[in-house]
Amino acid sequence: MTHRVVITGMGTVNPVGQSVAETWEGLCAGRSGVGPITLFDASELQVRIAAEVKSWSPERFMDPKEARRRDRFEQLASAAAKQAIDQSGLHGQADGARVAVIVSAAIGGLNTIETGFRTLIEQGPRKISPFYIPMMMSNGAASLIGIDYGFRGPSFSVASACASGSDAIGLAGLLIRNGLADAAVAGASEATITMIGVLPFDRTGALSRRNDDYSMTPAPFDKNRHGLVMGEGAGIVVLERLEHAQARQAPILAELVGHGSTADAYHITAPAEHGEGGAAAIRLALADAGVTPEEISYINAHGTGTELNDLAETEAIKAALGPAAYRIPVSSTKSMTGHMMGATGAVEAILCVQAIRTERIPPTIHYETPDPLCDLDYVPNAARAAKVEVALSNAFGFGGHNSVLAIRRFAG
Repeated sequence: MTHRVVITGMGTVNPVGQSVAETWEGLCAGRSGVGPITLFDASELQVRIAAEVKSWSPERFMDPKEARRRDRFEQLASAAAKQAIDQSGLHGQADGARVAVIVSAAIGGLNTIETGFRTLIEQGPRKISPFYIPMMMSNGAASLIGIDYGFRGPSFSVASACASGSDAIGLAGLLIRNGLADAAVAGASEATITMIGVLPFDRTGALSRRNDDYSMTPAPFDKNRHGLVMGEGAGIVVLERLEHAQARQAPILAELVGHGSTADAYHITAPAEHGEGGAAAIRLALADAGVTPEEISYINAHGTGTELNDLAETEAIKAALGPAAYRIPVSSTKSMTGHMMGATGAVEAILCVQAIRTERIPPTIHYETPDPLCDLDYVPNAARAAKVEVALSNAFGFGGHNSVLAIRRFAG
């Protein structure tokens, strides 16, 4: 027997807002989180802009002593998890042994890793913190959330580059559908705006260098797009078996109905030609959900603002959905949040739920010049009122990872 999986709580901290409500308001208003890098001295880099979480104060969400023992990515994850768990009312209303925690990161504690090496070189080995290992390990956020709430079910972190958050939610849903858990805290967190995080990405040529005129970057799907902007943040959802949620009268926000995951097996950084791997993941998500292309109301695109990604994703959507692709609104919220790496798919899944709940579609800002090769409806520059029944969230990552979630309005 398989079980239906519903979403009963959501939380996020990202460059546009530090709650779901604040984030949604900002995105629908077209507010960008991009600005000069303040987290480290980027004066010698060719890239000096990023989408940082603004005025971050972890003490709002956790004990100050505990905050000092957590890497920034773990702090962000803990804050988003608290929001989601509080909304769902899960803590204290579920058997902790039956609650999974699948919270991912593509990298993990990069701040801790970088700071540790600097400390080692400048001050010697005796100055390395005993908390270095739990602060840097990529499963640290999942472990700490489990400890915070006493959730003792399956706990792990998925590392599939920029598909990590989407895969975490998809795999958590699979555990619940197959009776291996009653509920799950799932999503991802990333905090890679550091020297060693930004510099290698710039060396690949993937980042926008509009340092002095960042008000119009990134520009996904625009003919003159000029690269992605690195972001940071966390997105966490609480998933539950439908009967479990109903028994405790939890708020049901939407239903997770499908997940498709594929690999390009093509190139370590470039997407497969014509978006073949992405198209396959979309088809799998639709088949898993039992829906047709004609039933899709909205797609939150991966939409990084790079030349190759935006073209490949457009081709993937058209190949998977056929003629229906041209009538489906597609938007890239990365035009405002930046690219939050492993966390991006989790945050964007939350935005799909918000589109369903509020009947509004967030825009792709900075869209000025249509690209004849990217010829879909990208919801340019302004939010749009629309009834959304089924939404897709695309997440594609380096290494050829493709992950697509299908989320539907809950109908009882």
